[in-house]
Amino acid sequence: MNSDIAQKNDFSKGSVVGGILSLAIPMTLAQLINILYNIIDRMYIGHLPQNATLSLTGLGLCLPIITIVIAFANLFGMGGAPLCSIARGRGHLAEAEAVMGNSFFLLLLSGSILTVAGLLLKRPLLTLFGASDATLPFADQYLTIYLCGSLFVMIGLGMNSFINSQGFGKTGMLTVLIGAVLNLLLDPLFIFVLHLGIRGAAIATVLSQAASALWTFRFLTGRRTILRLRLSSLRLRMDLVRQIVSLGMSGFIMAVTNSAVQIVCNATLSRYGGDLYVGVMTILNSVREIVTMPVSGITNGAQPVIGFNYGASQYDRIKKAIAFMASVCIGYTALVWGALHLFPAFFIRLFSDETLLIETAIPSLRLYFFGFFFMSLQFSGQSTFTALGKAKHAIFFSLLRKAFIVVPLTLLLPYFFTPPVNGVFAAEPISNLIGGTACFVTMLLVVRREIR
Repeated sequence: MNSDIAQKNDFSKGSVVGGILSLAIPMTLAQLINILYNIIDRMYIGHLPQNATLSLTGLGLCLPIITIVIAFANLFGMGGAPLCSIARGRGHLAEAEAVMGNSFFLLLLSGSILTVAGLLLKRPLLTLFGASDATLPFADQYLTIYLCGSLFVMIGLGMNSFINSQGFGKTGMLTVLIGAVLNLLLDPLFIFVLHLGIRGAAIATVLSQAASALWTFRFLTGRRTILRLRLSSLRLRMDLVRQIVSLGMSGFIMAVTNSAVQIVCNATLSRYGGDLYVGVMTILNSVREIVTMPVSGITNGAQPVIGFNYGASQYDRIKKAIAFMASVCIGYTALVWGALHLFPAFFIRLFSDETLLIETAIPSLRLYFFGFFFMSLQFSGQSTFTALGKAKHAIFFSLLRKAFIVVPLTLLLPYFFTPPVNGVFAAEPISNLIGGTACFVTMLLVVRREIR
C-alpha cells in the first residue's frame, strides 16, 4: 500500500469543497469525454451524405440495449465503489480490496452473458423497440458490432469507479480520455475514408473502449494505486455480493428504467409520428447527455467524500458536502434551461442539418426540457443515498420517477395533447417535478435523522 497517497486522499481532513472539486472537476471532464463515445458517433452519422436520418434513427433504436449494458456496469461498479470508500474511511483496506475484486469478477461474468444474449435476441428486440423495415438494417449493423465489445464497456466503465473512489480523479479522467480521443480519430477514418458508414462508427467505438479497459486494468493492478486488484480478491464472497448488488441496484434501476423509457418513447413516437419523431428523440437524448454531464460530475465527485466521512463519522462535513453539491447542481441546471429555451436550434444542429428534422425538433426540445432544474434534485438525492449506503431509498426513488411516473405518462398523455407526440415529450418535465422534489425532500429528512 502507498501510505503517502492514502494519507493525501483522506477526505476527513482539509476543505470539504476542495475535496469534492478535486474529484468533481476531473470527473466532469471525464464525463464530457465519455459523452464523446456516443455523441461523436451520432454527430458523424447525422451528417452522412446518404441515409443520414435513417442511420441516426437506427442508432437511436440501439440506445435501450446500450443503456442496459451500462446498467450492469453501474450495478457492480457504482455498487462496489461506495463500499470501498466506507471501508477505507474505517481503515479496513483488505476489505476494500475484496469488494473491488468481487465487483471485477461480477463485471466479467455479466458482460459475457450480455454479449451472448444480445447477439441472439437483437433483431426481435429492435423490432419490439419500434424499428421499421427502413431503420432495422442500420440498427442491426451497429448493434451487432457494439455487442461484441460490451465486455470492454463493463471493465472500463465499471472499474473506473474504483479509481475515482480512491481519489485518483485525474487518472479516472485519463481512462476516459484515452478511449474518447481514439474514438474521435477512428470515427472519420472508418465512416468516411473506408466508407463503412454506421458499421464504421461501431468498430471505432469498440476499439476505443478496449483501450480504456486495458488502461483501467493496468492501473488497478499496478503500484500507483492505494487498493490493488489481486487474484486472491476475485474469490466471490456472498456477503459482499449482496452488499454490492444492493447498493448498486439504485444505479442499475435508474439505467434500466432509462432503457424502458427509451423503449416506450420510441414505440409511442413511432406510432404517432413515425421515424421522424424517433429521430427527434434520439437528438433530445443526445442533448440531455451533454447538458447533464456536469451534474453527474459534481454528484459523482461528492459521493466518495460523503461516503468516506460517513465511515469516519464526520457528520458536519457530510452536511457541507451535500449543501455544496445541491446548490451547484440547481444553479447550473437553471442556467442550462435558459440556454436551451433561447437557442434550441444550436443544440439540434450538432446532430443534423436536415431542415425538416430541425424544425420538428425545436418545439419538442423546449417542451422536453421545461423546468429542467428539478432534475438536479433527483441527482443530488440519489447520489447522497448511494454514498450513505441507503440502498432501499436509492432504489425506491429510481423506480418512482421513471417506472411509476414517466412510463405511464408517456402512454397516457398523447390522448390529451395535440399533436399526440407532445404528450410523450411532456412526460419528462412532469416526472422531474414530482420525482425530483420527493427524492430531495426525503433525502434531507434521512440525513437529518442520521446526524442526530
